[in-house]
Amino acid sequence: MDSARMGTQLWRLESLTRQITVKRLRTRVGREELRRVRRGVYADQPCDDEGELRALMLCLPEEAMLARQTAARRHGFGVLREDQVHVQLPAAVPKPRLPGLVVHHSVLPVEPVLVGDLPCVPPVRCAVDLARTVRRMDALPVLDAAVRSGTVTRDALLAEVAAHRALRGVRQARELVPLADGRPECRQESQLRLVLIDSRLPAPEPQLWVLDPDGIPRYRLDLGYRQRRVGIEYDGLSHLDRDRMRYDRDRLNWLDANGWRMRYFTDRDLYRRPAHIVATIRAALS
Repeated sequence: MDSARMGTQLWRLESLTRQITVKRLRTRVGREELRRVRRGVYADQPCDDEGELRALMLCLPEEAMLARQTAARRHGFGVLREDQVHVQLPAAVPKPRLPGLVVHHSVLPVEPVLVGDLPCVPPVRCAVDLARTVRRMDALPVLDAAVRSGTVTRDALLAEVAAHRALRGVRQARELVPLADGRPECRQESQLRLVLIDSRLPAPEPQLWVLDPDGIPRYRLDLGYRQRRVGIEYDGLSHLDRDRMRYDRDRLNWLDANGWRMRYFTDRDLYRRPAHIVATIRAALS
């Protein structure tokens, strides 16, 4: 047995043929006692996504470790779409060509960490690698989510990005790492915050608590400027729920009665007309 987790057993072909003949192997496959998961890898039962990933790793050089979006998901900050499996290899190891696989060569040395039973790029390296290689609007959500996950700190990110000097995209990562904040609760909140910061507006406070006259926390805003009493909310699909809409109306009325000017934005604003967001908040602050 080459790999086992939650009852599923995986074998490489060479391991199986040391135990049974090729004819016996074919018979067991025909009876579905064994299943071919990938070329040269067999399982004793159907594989879920985790099993498929473990089977893929058995096809790769032993130095391979999960990286980028694939590692981020396992570390708890997988906020980006993951259409393919990303792995990392030392620069001297040739890149294997397999369907659904993206291989990255590592310039800097790195020791893997085990998540479950699979080797992964350490979370701080994973976060900085993504911060310098994905588009800017996706990079800050990765950094925010990484800090929020508790697997990295901003100080660790600052130390890591310093080691990446001269690598592609490091300037972007160096600019964004100091902005990393674990308070935003979704990707869009981080992106909305970045739109405002990049437009030279003051940085809004994420997840800002509004207190009632007795100093008791009453409502929490996605983003806000406490001194100016300007609140910012991102309205996603959850806000279309009838009960949520009733709650939002009560909340808006209370905030308005207590001197808060609320501004609401949707995906259309964020991805198609960010200039409208900037103009709206600049006017509210002035």
